[in-house]
Amino acid sequence: MGNSLVQNNAKTIGDYLGKINIKTYINGILGNEKEGQKFISSIMSAVSVNPKLQECEYSSIISSALLANALNLSLSPTIGLCYIIPFKNNKAGTSTATFVLGYKGYIQLAIRSGYYKKLTVEAIKEGELVRYDAIHEEIEVNLIEDEELRESTPTIGYYAMFKHVNGFEKVIYWSIQKMQIHANKYSKAYSLDADTKLKSGEIPQDQMWKYSSFWYTDFDGMAKKTMIRQLISKWGIMSIDMQNAVENDADFIKNDTHFFGDGVPPIQPTEPIITPDEPQAQPQQEKSTTEEFDLFG
Repeated sequence: MGNSLVQNNAKTIGDYLGKINIKTYINGILGNEKEGQKFISSIMSAVSVNPKLQECEYSSIISSALLANALNLSLSPTIGLCYIIPFKNNKAGTSTATFVLGYKGYIQLAIRSGYYKKLTVEAIKEGELVRYDAIHEEIEVNLIEDEELRESTPTIGYYAMFKHVNGFEKVIYWSIQKMQIHANKYSKAYSLDADTKLKSGEIPQDQMWKYSSFWYTDFDGMAKKTMIRQLISKWGIMSIDMQNAVENDADFIKNDTHFFGDGVPPIQPTEPIITPDEPQAQPQQEKSTTEEFDLFG
């Protein structure tokens, strides 16, 4: 991003963003001072809920936030469209911020593309699945009507479907076992063995900081994101924004080893962050709610 974003002696991200050359750079990218100030406020909000971002190279925070801005996605953790996540490389002695798309962000980009009439992703609870016919892509479920009871009922699988405006439909269903195997294979942040030990209470409290990935703290959310990625990247129509987001997210998944949540870390670490340069520690997820969008009502 050029010399205009040199960190110099700024002690905090607030000091850095307050520098005239940084403000000028941001205002130039976004077109005016008003948009620049909104952009800076969004960064400060993201840092306030994840203080570990203060340890990142400030230019990487701006780069991540600019990507979110380019996709017109809010960084607010309460909305959950996308996040800025800190990664630490002990070998290089640096921390870097990375843009990460949430599953709601995937859905938002798909809706905006105008290609989708309907897009649904759902966690299926114990006792709800009546049958699933993979050949004919037909699923029958009886959803638990009591929302509080449903929320507390164990998840057994995940369902996702879309319908294009031209009528083309695609339906997929994965059991939770298939999702766990997928996560264990493709995410450095997750270990099925560690997850089993975590659920059975075998992990000592002083080691819990290693398991802050959403694959541990919010498996359903990460599973929904995986379902949307699988569904759209393989069978859907992707806008340019969606293609860019999927490509960037693929880099994140490839390099993810350990990170501090998509907002406030569930457990504040008292030891160094596990990094790609250290032996993999058993690690390392988004939230269980129905997400359905019928664009034509």
